[in-house]
Amino acid sequence: MLHTIKPLYRTAFGSAFVGDSLDLIDHVRKGSINLVITSPPFCLQRQKEYGNLPEEQYIDWLTEFAKKVQRVLCEDGSFVLDLGGAYEKDRPVRSLYNFKILVKFCDELGFRLAEEFFWFNPAKLPSPIEWVNKRKIRVKDAVNTVWWFAKTDFPKADVKRIIVPYSARMRKLLKDRTKYYTPKLRPSGHDISRGFDLDRGGAIPSNYLLDIANALEIANTESNSKYLRNCRMAGAEPNPARFPKKIPDFFIRFLTNPGDIVLDIFAGSNTTGEAAEENQRRWIAFEIERKYVAGSALRFIDTTSEEEIKIFYDRLLDSSTFEIDINERKGTLVEPNLPITGQIEKASAQTSI
Repeated sequence: MLHTIKPLYRTAFGSAFVGDSLDLIDHVRKGSINLVITSPPFCLQRQKEYGNLPEEQYIDWLTEFAKKVQRVLCEDGSFVLDLGGAYEKDRPVRSLYNFKILVKFCDELGFRLAEEFFWFNPAKLPSPIEWVNKRKIRVKDAVNTVWWFAKTDFPKADVKRIIVPYSARMRKLLKDRTKYYTPKLRPSGHDISRGFDLDRGGAIPSNYLLDIANALEIANTESNSKYLRNCRMAGAEPNPARFPKKIPDFFIRFLTNPGDIVLDIFAGSNTTGEAAEENQRRWIAFEIERKYVAGSALRFIDTTSEEEIKIFYDRLLDSSTFEIDINERKGTLVEPNLPITGQIEKASAQTSI
């Protein structure tokens, strides 16, 4: 039996699909994706609305996705995975699940850990309540681990695209080196005098993820974005676990070129797609919940008419509606060239693409 794979909506650069990404990713051509970046449901003890598994099952579950990600990545592609921390059940002891995933992906699947990143999110609530709020024997967890995996030792990357503004002190040094800096060896023995005063347009960022625009922490505190405003007008339920756009924006600019293809296999509200669109990268979004895919389309709608937004959202929720072209609403008719098959055998999840 044949069935057609169509996006729920498409834009100038990408398409969003409804379904289980473990199945949908089989429709993506081998070696066609430059970057997979995603933030899956975390391995938490307290059950969440958007679903999560206990640690025993979670690692194996996520590994099945990683196997298929490896197939669709091009040789110099990257896989960026955001994982929040967790505690062991009923114990004030941290779970090692995110580190077990790291080791499993590298030792068993052959991924390389290109680099680890740490996202500081001060908006996280103090938890677990028992150990942090009640007994006060643990501090608030405010950091996510972000693993940057690659298929080879040399994935595509260019730090020049993500340089950050110089500090005030560095700007003074560049203006007058003799006044603010005297060349000398560091206690470690390193000589940093050569080229230290050259203006290269900005500083190399660290793996501690900050707001690259103004060096503030990247707080997940979105409250009045276009997405949320349009959701309110449409009567749509916003995704409860939204990814701050600065995270995918950083990695998209760092690890891809304009025209490359970015895939998010747990797209949620499709923050990754919006960041890719703004950076002129083609994108594919997979999300199992139709209501969240329908709501994510509101990120790309510029109209301020509440009536139009409601009609548009209702069309997306209608199970008989597929492939609404948002470009028509913007006066643009650009068909994104994406490596998705038109028809495959429904009974076969391993159809060659």
